Amino acid sequence: MAKKVTSLVTGEVLQVKRRGSSWGNPAVYFVSLCVVALCVAPVLYIVVGGFRTNSQITLDPSAWPHPWHIAGYLSVITSGTFWHMAWNSVYTALLTTFFVVVFGVMASFVLARYNFVGRNAMYLLFASGLMFPLSMAITPLYIMMTKIHLVDNLWSIILPQIAFGLPMTIIILTPFLAAIPKEIEEASNVDGCSRLGFFWRMVIPLSMPGVITVGILTFVGSWNAYILPLYMLSSASNYTLPLGVQQFSSAHSQDTAMVLAFTSLAMIPALVFFSLFERRIVGGLTGAVKG
Repeated sequence: MAKKVTSLVTGEVLQVKRRGSSWGNPAVYFVSLCVVALCVAPVLYIVVGGFRTNSQITLDPSAWPHPWHIAGYLSVITSGTFWHMAWNSVYTALLTTFFVVVFGVMASFVLARYNFVGRNAMYLLFASGLMFPLSMAITPLYIMMTKIHLVDNLWSIILPQIAFGLPMTIIILTPFLAAIPKEIEEASNVDGCSRLGFFWRMVIPLSMPGVITVGILTFVGSWNAYILPLYMLSSASNYTLPLGVQQFSSAHSQDTAMVLAFTSLAMIPALVFFSLFERRIVGGLTGAVKG
């Protein structure tokens, strides 16, 4: 259906198509549903598989549990091994997130608000850190941690994760801090607020969407880390959950149902974080791009 509109500038009659309340292109929805199904199906299979017995999985690996059993989940939850590994993951992820956010905010504040010699070069140095994955530095990191006697210690995971988490944090936070109007800083100076006071009272609250975003991404990245713990940790008492899943799968290779239950419980925190803070992550990244 078309509607005639007269241009106020040229006087020409334009034909404008009036869009009805359509749902859009069905092909887009079909492709989107296929992508969602590919992402959700493995997770759903693992979670539901934990409610089955080994005999049910052997008879029909793709069937729903009949009847449903919670013995696998109860066995994992009541074991001290799972909670010890979970504590190691929480300890590592929280410390990594804390230091990455604190150091990242301070470095981003300097790069965003002050002009000094080498500022652009320093920013490019941090940006170049995004091009080097952690797996490339495993061997030098292992040698370094061996020399400072940190191998088989949780700090051998925390320190490298802080170093490799800072580039992404600074890239995201710098536009946030640079977008804060100069007038606010000048007004705070007139009111007698020091630079440190301006940082704590104005910069941190205004950049909170970006801070939350990098905090969530850092926490989830540390929680899911596997390569670094695999190389740095040798004692089972220091294993984090991703490494513990591999160790548990090897030790209980005959008990598939319990392995699926252990795996599903290990990935719950990451799923909860992304589910609860999805909008904050998207909003923080959008603000960084706009800045």
